[in-house]
Amino acid sequence: MSGPHAGERSWRQTLKTWIHPRVLTMLFLGFSAGIPILLIFSTLSVWLREAGVARSAVTFFSWAALGYSFKFVWAPLIDKMPFPLLTRLLGRRRSWMLVSQFAIVTAIVCMASIDPAAGEEALTIMAMAAVLLGFSSATQDIVIDAYRIECIDATYQALLSSTYIAGYRIGMVVAGAGSLFLASYLGTTTEIYLYSAWKNTYYFAAATMLVGIVTTLIISEPESNLDPSVYKYSSRQYFRLFLVFLAACLVFSLTFFLTGTTAEHVQSFLSSLLWNDTTFTGFLVEACRLALAILAAAGSVALLVKAGALEREMVVETYIDPIQEFFGRYGVKTAILILSLIGFYRVSDIVLGVVSNVFYVDMGFSKNVIAGITKLYGVGMTILGGFLGGMLTLRYGIYSILFLGALLSAITNLLFMVLASAGPDVTMLTVVIAIDNLSAGLAATAFVAFLSSLTNISFTAVQYALFSSLMTLFPKLFGGYSGSLVDTFGYNNFFLLTTLMGIPVLVLIWFIRKKSVIALKEGSDAG
Repeated sequence: MSGPHAGERSWRQTLKTWIHPRVLTMLFLGFSAGIPILLIFSTLSVWLREAGVARSAVTFFSWAALGYSFKFVWAPLIDKMPFPLLTRLLGRRRSWMLVSQFAIVTAIVCMASIDPAAGEEALTIMAMAAVLLGFSSATQDIVIDAYRIECIDATYQALLSSTYIAGYRIGMVVAGAGSLFLASYLGTTTEIYLYSAWKNTYYFAAATMLVGIVTTLIISEPESNLDPSVYKYSSRQYFRLFLVFLAACLVFSLTFFLTGTTAEHVQSFLSSLLWNDTTFTGFLVEACRLALAILAAAGSVALLVKAGALEREMVVETYIDPIQEFFGRYGVKTAILILSLIGFYRVSDIVLGVVSNVFYVDMGFSKNVIAGITKLYGVGMTILGGFLGGMLTLRYGIYSILFLGALLSAITNLLFMVLASAGPDVTMLTVVIAIDNLSAGLAATAFVAFLSSLTNISFTAVQYALFSSLMTLFPKLFGGYSGSLVDTFGYNNFFLLTTLMGIPVLVLIWFIRKKSVIALKEGSDAG
């Protein structure tokens, strides 16, 4: 039996699967997916600060990565709409994969061609290129995730997940630490800013995307996408769907930005009523502002459909059917349990991770120690944990390792209490990082395999994009309060709290596994 309930395999059979071509493919596609993100965040931040850009302006560039959080919005387009001419030549997934990769290269080259120190106009163009990089990178993620799920049966998903995560981490190291080392080697420093050094560094980063482009051209399209009936509408209808999507994006953006001043006044008024609590009121007001923008965008689509700009059936099939199919397949109660698990599985890990660098600094560790042990060494242990998780998941099944990963992720947070008591002990830091990152890699692999097993092959891109967006939404919201929790309770109690956050996750896994086993038994009895 394949999937989450796969039977046990011998270690020899498990090890043989590592040389499967599809498994190796995901290493290179993962590398391609890992390159862009740090070119928007940490690497770009260092470049902008060296160029003398104000700190407030630097932080605004993080908005360029919003595409990662909202990729589920345009995932249905990627899933349903063929790319002119290219889809006939390469297929449904490879065509969009190649387009997104060339868009990434274009965005990186544009960023490399602009000196942010040249003035406000140059900085604006840089921001536009960064936004292009964020959205094209998120699009690549959508397509690669769909390809990974469709290219092979569910039995191999854990191994594909582990090699993808390994490639992704290697790509991040190249784009992060690698780019900083290269820029430094080329002579740029905080005191002596050299635009040419950063330009050549970003050109190098663009060149590394050839790994993904060549891989896309070599691999074959999944058999499930070779059926021409996948595209049931005309090119004109798909183009109208795209225009409606752009109109909805425009309405969303205008609503969100035009309500900014009003939101500030409302937040100021509410904080004066609630003992000047700007944290809670800020979150509440921004959440309402975001909800209003989403409603306005949805309303614009409804009006355009009513006006005949787009067929209602097409909108329902693209956006509504994937959600209805998921709830119909599992039932409302089980579907809600699954979505709760997706939303909270990584909460103990991410909430601690948000404050971890601050903790290391407060403990007295130097920047070199933090970079060397928590970043480079930590990435290595995460990759090792990912490979271990892939083998264990393939041998014992997804649910067993999903439970083990959640348990270890929670328990290892207690080690930070030991580290807090030990002080700036490099040996203890090395041990804690090794165990914590090994557990995180194992848990991430099992979790990605679990998410992959939940998707229906007819709605792969849409459903997985929804799951992966939900995966980090709640943990990131809670993570924003990590600093306040540490200020209130202290580090030791905070670490204990993050461990306790893992208990509901274990209960959810137990319930979902029980319900899933019952469903399978009923299905076999009916057969």
